[in-house]
Amino acid sequence: MSCVTASGVLGAIDRDRYDVVPIGITRSGRWLLAADEPARWAITDGRLPEVTEDGAGAAVVVPLATDDTELVGLPTDGAAHSLGHVDVVLPLLHGPYGEDGTIQGMLDLAGIRYVGAGVLASAVGMDKHYMKVVLEGHGIPVAPYVLVRPGRFEADPAGVTAEVSGLGLPVFVKPARAGSSLGISRVDDLADLGAAIRAAAEHDPKVLVEAGVAGREIECAVLGGRDGGVPRTSVPGEVVVVDPQHTFYDFEAKYLDEAGVALRCPADLPPDVEEQVRALAARTFEAIGCEGLARVDTFVTPDGAVLVNEINTMPGFTPFSMYPRMWEVSGLGYADLIDELLQLALARTTGLR
Repeated sequence: MSCVTASGVLGAIDRDRYDVVPIGITRSGRWLLAADEPARWAITDGRLPEVTEDGAGAAVVVPLATDDTELVGLPTDGAAHSLGHVDVVLPLLHGPYGEDGTIQGMLDLAGIRYVGAGVLASAVGMDKHYMKVVLEGHGIPVAPYVLVRPGRFEADPAGVTAEVSGLGLPVFVKPARAGSSLGISRVDDLADLGAAIRAAAEHDPKVLVEAGVAGREIECAVLGGRDGGVPRTSVPGEVVVVDPQHTFYDFEAKYLDEAGVALRCPADLPPDVEEQVRALAARTFEAIGCEGLARVDTFVTPDGAVLVNEINTMPGFTPFSMYPRMWEVSGLGYADLIDELLQLALARTTGLR
């Protein structure tokens, strides 16, 4: 969904303040100059956009660690040429290699400032297992879970099933390091556990099985503080799946069935529960050492308890995504939010912080 996020940002960024060089990455990993056309990267008639090598002479873009942090274009039919100095990168990338610290490490090596979390926070936020370990270490409540490392279920299916049974039903089986709800299954019968683990392992060999939590899905947007200040939190929003064909907020519900989901912002919460959600969101942001932005997803149980489901260090960022919508309701519009994130990134140093 990175292309869809890029579509929204390209259409809203202040061109009087920023000169934009769009760079796309193909499925094979090649970096190309991409079209500066927001409509090109939007979902059209249910079609998910992607970067392809369909342009003759498209330039491959290589970041170089030079004193002036320039990017270099390598056309297929000509000599290399500079694409100019780069002040800051907005890495609108979701999933492995985009929000797991990989690209962040490359930008650190190149000495280029970028929006969002650094290497460690990105990696922890992406890995649902280590995210829970870190949050539990900070006294932040999370849902119970069972970790299924590669090959463990095949070696001991009965043992894994017995451990998972202790969580109760339903459970949710997830790739530990995937995004956009890819590979997630709801399991209501332990006889289906093996198939769900195998489906998750198609996206990541490390799998997490989480206890189902009876409660509302409440999200909160977080912005890094200015000049070392505390993180800022938005009013919370709520995800409500209204189409019964979706048993949870899966990929199709998120991106392809807009009518099947209601995003309610602000969420209708008692003041004390809203305060809990916002406080836990800020604590979660600080616990993993996050920077820039994050969306913290929580469960609010019928008795008013709040548990953290996960932190997303590069949340969906179209104008209609929950993260910008929560800030819009909180008084910070989409274009101004983009500008604030870029300014936060420009204000911080490169290297170790």
